[in-house]
Amino acid sequence: MGDLGEFDSSFIQALEHRPKPNATEAQGIPLIDLSPISCHEDVETNSETDAASIEELVKQVGSACKNWGFFQVINHGVPLDRRQRIEAVAREFFAQSLEEKRRVKRDEVKIMGYYDREHTKNVRDWKEVFDFGVEDPTLVAASTDPDDDSVAYWTNQWPEYPPKFRETCEEYTRDVGKLIMKLMELIALSLGLQAKRFHEYFKDQTSTIRLNYYPPCPSPELALGVGRHRDNGVLTVLAQDEVGGLQVKRRTDGEWIGVKPTPGAFIINVGDIMQVWTNEAYRSAEHRVVVNSVKERLSIPFFLNPAHYTEVKPLEELIDEEHPPKYGPYVWGKFQVIRKRSNFIKLNVDNIQIDDFRIAP
Repeated sequence: MGDLGEFDSSFIQALEHRPKPNATEAQGIPLIDLSPISCHEDVETNSETDAASIEELVKQVGSACKNWGFFQVINHGVPLDRRQRIEAVAREFFAQSLEEKRRVKRDEVKIMGYYDREHTKNVRDWKEVFDFGVEDPTLVAASTDPDDDSVAYWTNQWPEYPPKFRETCEEYTRDVGKLIMKLMELIALSLGLQAKRFHEYFKDQTSTIRLNYYPPCPSPELALGVGRHRDNGVLTVLAQDEVGGLQVKRRTDGEWIGVKPTPGAFIINVGDIMQVWTNEAYRSAEHRVVVNSVKERLSIPFFLNPAHYTEVKPLEELIDEEHPPKYGPYVWGKFQVIRKRSNFIKLNVDNIQIDDFRIAP
């Protein structure tokens, strides 16, 4: 049962949010082959042949972002052994005693590290996590006060065991970091923008990577590994093992549908910041994770987030008289600090959301 202790009422979802025993499996989820760009540093090219295949890729990515909010990619250029190694050290780390894992425990001061009491929508998740920043240290807003410009630093905590844990995580970060910026270039082109339009936002990125471990659950019909939510950053690149458990809410009917793991693929999903930047041309996908009573599951999301001082608002190129802005501006760093605070305090209300900045029509 892992180290989550006894199954108690803190894990129990409200009746309407409990998983159905036989969820529909998703049909037609876009599976995009990134071969045309997997060997390039970026998506810009001089070859006409490459240009045609990249144009096709741009169309596929745009269609997936618009119609689904998520898609899978194959032939993405991240070596398989990178992924196998990070999965191996993650399993070794989570297999340790609770006492060992808590040597790198996360708290209100040390934001990165191990944690096993996270809540989503104010219900405890059946999971253990280990978080680390892509930039170390990560430069963040020090307070939620709009008039306070002071900054703080989130520093990674690295366990002594497994021995190559840090090195393996950092190698994985570099490779997936390159992939995610190529995806951002494809998305920019799909919106009619310059390929590197988004790059300026990530000079002091606040991106994080999380190792999620879901132990077998004694009551999988009552709990969730992660409750329903939308990612509040820009884009997420998710590696999941063969066990599966990710479900996405279908827009047409609100039904929860399972995303079957594709060997070697990454799942990409649009986050809330992208929804605001594109003025809802691309919308974030609501998703959750179901658990089972037999098999443990591992997943590794890379959450792409901009610099803390980024003012998030619809891009000027995408608004005009016919497409007025749907959101007022907000400062990402302040938003992020408020969200992080809720990881340690159980709220009786929903956390801050982008809907709080929506402009009434």
